[in-house]
Amino acid sequence: MAFRQSISRIKAVILYVILFVFLIPFLLVVMNSFKKTQQFTENPLAIPSSVHFENYTAAFTNMKFMQGLSNSLLITVAAVFIIVIFSSMTGYLFVRYKWKLNTVLFFMMLGSMALPFQVIMIPLVMLYGKLDLLNMKSTLLFLYLGFGVPFGVFTFHGFIKGIPYELEESAFIEGSSRLRTFFQIVLPLLKPVFVTLIVLDVLWIWNDYLLPSLVLLSPEQRTLPLSTFTFFSSYSVDYAPLMAGLIMTVIPVLVLYLFVQNQIIKGITEGALK
Repeated sequence: MAFRQSISRIKAVILYVILFVFLIPFLLVVMNSFKKTQQFTENPLAIPSSVHFENYTAAFTNMKFMQGLSNSLLITVAAVFIIVIFSSMTGYLFVRYKWKLNTVLFFMMLGSMALPFQVIMIPLVMLYGKLDLLNMKSTLLFLYLGFGVPFGVFTFHGFIKGIPYELEESAFIEGSSRLRTFFQIVLPLLKPVFVTLIVLDVLWIWNDYLLPSLVLLSPEQRTLPLSTFTFFSSYSVDYAPLMAGLIMTVIPVLVLYLFVQNQIIKGITEGALK
């Protein structure tokens, strides 16, 4: 018994050490957000001798935080809503309709998940540039839809397969349409995987830098991650307010995750068992 307790304590210590290692980058950003830029460049690992809250004020003003926040909120909410609705309906179609075309399309979506975005980003930018569709939020939403739906369909597909078809048949007998049955019977049962996919997509889209930087060209269109580019000049970087800006950018999604973390774990577990 004592031996087992010792083993459990050793495992706990190892887990805490691994957790601390993973948290080191975030802790360094937090710590350096209260320094002056000169102190950061001299020793980024040193504890700040004094706390400088003015870094957050400078970041809020220089990066036009409220403008970037509104752009990020608009793009993230719209993109996530479109992705989860299209993914759930497409996954339902693939599960309930045993067409050969559906099988082909499903495996094509799975194959597209293995294609790195970096391989096609240059042709995409050239194509949309020639069509004069850059610097538009609608273009960015369309691209997020294309890159986000395959994973969403894969997630919903496995979950919907575990829902008994008899539930839908009873609704059909009562005269319910296919669309009404989906939204009133099937959709409520998908809550765990819905929450999981929403959080994962929010983390992806909110923190995405590469794709918005290729599509959104004007300063007034920038999202929060793009707004941090304000602190980069041709010959130097203002690190202190940059760190503060990064913390301010992370806080919204961190709060969201803390509120729904139990649903995420439940959705991932149930989806894997399906």
